[in-house]
Amino acid sequence: MGADASVPSSRHGRAGGPRRRRRLGVGSISGLAALLLALMLGPAFAQAGGAPYLNTVPKKTLPLASTVPGNGDQNPYGIVTVPRTVGSLRDGSLLVSNFNNNGPNGGEQGTGTTIVQIPRGGTTGSPSVFAQISPNALPGGVGLTTALAVSTSGYVFVGDLPTADGSSATAKAGGILVLNSHGELVETLSGGPLNGPWDMTSSQKGDVITLYVTNVLNGTVEHSPNVVNRGTVLRMRFRTMPGMPPKLLEQRIIAQGCPERTDPAALVVGPTGVALGNNGTLYVADTVRNRIAAIPEAAVRRVPVNDCGMTVTDNGDLNGPLGLTLAPNGDLLAANGGNGNIVEITPAGAQVAKVTADDASVPGGGGVLFGLTVSPFNNHLYFVDDGMNTLGVYTPN
Repeated sequence: MGADASVPSSRHGRAGGPRRRRRLGVGSISGLAALLLALMLGPAFAQAGGAPYLNTVPKKTLPLASTVPGNGDQNPYGIVTVPRTVGSLRDGSLLVSNFNNNGPNGGEQGTGTTIVQIPRGGTTGSPSVFAQISPNALPGGVGLTTALAVSTSGYVFVGDLPTADGSSATAKAGGILVLNSHGELVETLSGGPLNGPWDMTSSQKGDVITLYVTNVLNGTVEHSPNVVNRGTVLRMRFRTMPGMPPKLLEQRIIAQGCPERTDPAALVVGPTGVALGNNGTLYVADTVRNRIAAIPEAAVRRVPVNDCGMTVTDNGDLNGPLGLTLAPNGDLLAANGGNGNIVEITPAGAQVAKVTADDASVPGGGGVLFGLTVSPFNNHLYFVDDGMNTLGVYTPN
């Protein structure tokens, strides 16, 4: 798809990847492959210098806060740091989106409607509710995913992948919901290339915010439980002016051919975490293939890469990578769905460190990690635990 995709109408999962034999250092990418990848991505594609970020993070605090609001929503998925105080948003606080409702046995996936706000120092009891969205916001319903971003002007973008009963058979395409700084729904986007928005990262320049969104429902339900290679990564660019609904400026598929499938425990498994590197490369957690992929020149490319991008690293300490974020030193941090570990990876593909973020809520910690973020205010690594419905944090020295 070289041309712009059609503009949309304006109006839980525990993904556990297969357990792999543990290997230290880089994943299975060979030295020659790494060299070729570096040449294709340009001179900025290089191993970050200095000590790994995770080696400087000795103190673990879990839980820091509950993520369950008054209505009982469960299964925290998305997490993002608020960049500045606007309206009801407070700088340095964390927004967390819930994917499940308050039903028994963890609730039903694809039915969560709340975003909670947690101050940077944590909180006791129920967190404050930033937004509770009507289940009728989009025709298919509301189930808030890991796709979560905040603009400097205070607009919140959140992904929606709803179900009727928590099963993948009833999953709908959903869309993107846009909220103002008081948590009020001001706009919805659906249709076109938006098909099960699963995760998101963003960058901002002036009053323009660029979203990078993974989509996981392109043929997965129809071909359940087989793997289909139809997942996409979408670039969406908005102008965000205070007091005015964001205006969609561009929408383009920048990666295609991502493997995806339905899953009885995780609802759907497909391209999940995305992180924009300092070199302009967008990195994608390809959960099905147990790898991290790279999309070069993500902000400007006009033609989508195939195969969901080029392999940066795979296997090794990766075990069904889900959430993905950038460390202060430029490395990548990937949250495993198959165990409770977070793995640090250099832009050149070396797996340089890992820590166990959670091993208490379920045996081995498998299936409890999803979204994670490093706060620019204190460089702390925050992550959600959807087994305990809590926020955890690693704090540096």
